[in-house]
Formats: sequence, structure tokens, C-alpha cells
Amino acid sequence: MVSAVRTVLGEVAPERLGVVDAHDHLFIRSPRLPGQELADVDRAAAALGEFRELGGGTVVQWTPYGMGRRIAELPALARESGVHIIAATGLHQAAHYAQEVLRSVRHRLAGLFVGELTEGIGDTGVRAGLIKVAGGFHGLDDHATLTLRAAAEAHHATGAPIAVHLELGTGALDVLDLLCGELGVAPRSVILGHLNRSPDFAVHRMAAEAGAHLAFDGPSRANHATDWRMPDAVAALADAGFADRLLLGGDTVTPDTPGMPHLLRRVRPRLELALGQELVERILVTNPARVYAW
Repeated sequence: MVSAVRTVLGEVAPERLGVVDAHDHLFIRSPRLPGQELADVDRAAAALGEFRELGGGTVVQWTPYGMGRRIAELPALARESGVHIIAATGLHQAAHYAQEVLRSVRHRLAGLFVGELTEGIGDTGVRAGLIKVAGGFHGLDDHATLTLRAAAEAHHATGAPIAVHLELGTGALDVLDLLCGELGVAPRSVILGHLNRSPDFAVHRMAAEAGAHLAFDGPSRANHATDWRMPDAVAALADAGFADRLLLGGDTVTPDTPGMPHLLRRVRPRLELALGQELVERILVTNPARVYAW
């Protein structure tokens, strides 16, 4: 079977993705961010247009179930912008949901994920291209364990990659112990997000040695030790032989986040200066084309 990337407009050959923002949000809402929802279609269209003008080819929206994905809007945005969009199924941390929402889905998570990956999300006809779940702070709480188990079951049924939000960049090894140790998910199918928020180079190295992919995303958040430590973290992993495990993303979560164009306008040249154009192109083009194909 030939691998393909599942976009909101259908399957696409991996080599057609171009420059990839490997973790971002066009739309998202959460009770943890009241009044800061990303719900404006015109704003999303403008961001995609600017991203395209800067050379961007694909945006991977990690917004999971129940967080304002606005899936019905995504196909038109993809067509009008010329940017491939990949949508997610999955479930975030419990704090991002009303309790009645969690009660309605907890008993059927794996089936929900599989259905959105294979049949489509609601009545939109759009199929998800990845599973997004989350760990806890320096470990796994009961909710994280439940959702990771469901993600593993859905992965085994479909082959879809699993993207994991690491709370403040922590808990990477606990996630890998459960997903890849106990539950048998191949590490190459796991993307660990927000490692930049905890600049522990030893943990980064251990996660890479385990075979997982490492996403350095949300690069505008200097208070998360991102901007000034990320080039060193990425260089250390590349020098150790793990250049093929690295991804970059913008992680736009509120209207005041600089957004996905910032990734290409400011972060890319900053990294090219420190790491060289060849390595940065590998991280933005070659690696995500492989990771998101299934």
C-alpha cells in the first residue's frame, strides 16, 4: 500500500506537502482561555494567505474533538489559500472540556477516533489525518492514561500517527513508556509536542533515542525558554544523529499569538543562521512528509 497524507481535501502524496507547519491551530476554543477563541474565518484565511506567500505549503491543525475545530470551514480555506490542511481527531486534557462532554465520550473514545479517521467528522465528509491527545504535568493522570490508551487502539486500527501535547514540555518518557512500551505503538508513529517548553536536553535525547519524533512548536513563547534555547536544542539533536526526528510548528492558540506566518518570517531565518538551510529544510519539508503519511 502506498502511503499518503490525509488532508481535508483528500489524500495527498507526501512529496506535495511542501513546507509544513507541523503543529498549529486555525480554530480552537477552551474554557481555560475564555474570550480568546480562534473562531474568525477571515482571520484564518488571512493567516493561511500570508503563510502561503512566505512559502508555506501545509498546516497541521492539532485541534481535537470538542474544541471548536470548525471542520466544515477547512475545505474551502484549503482550496482558496492553496495550503494543504490536515485535521485532527483525539481529546485534550480534561480541563479543556465541560464535564458533560467528557461523560458523553469517555466510554467510546477509541471508536470515536477511528470513526473520524475512517468515515469522517460529523456530516462534513472530512476525515482526520492524525490523533491528538495529551499527557499530564510530569506524568500521566487518569484522564491522560485513558485517552492515550484510546489513541493507541485507534492507531492500531488505522495506522494514523499520534500527536501528544506535553504539558509544559514534561512527561515525554512517561508517554513513551505507555504508548510504545505497554501499548505497542511504534515510536516512529508518535509526535511529542512542546519539548521546547522544557529545555532538558537529556530528556530530548532519550526521547529521540526511543524513536519518537520531537516537535519544537510555539516558537514565539520566549517565556517558555523557546526562542533563545531552541536552536541549541535542535542542533544538539541533529549533531547526535537525530535530524530525521525533528519538526517545527507555530501553535497559534489565541488571537494575540504571532501565528503561523511568524514561523516562516522570523523563526526559519533565525534557525537557518544557527543551523544552516539544509537542516532547516529537512525539518520543515522532509520530516513532516514522512511523519504524517500513513
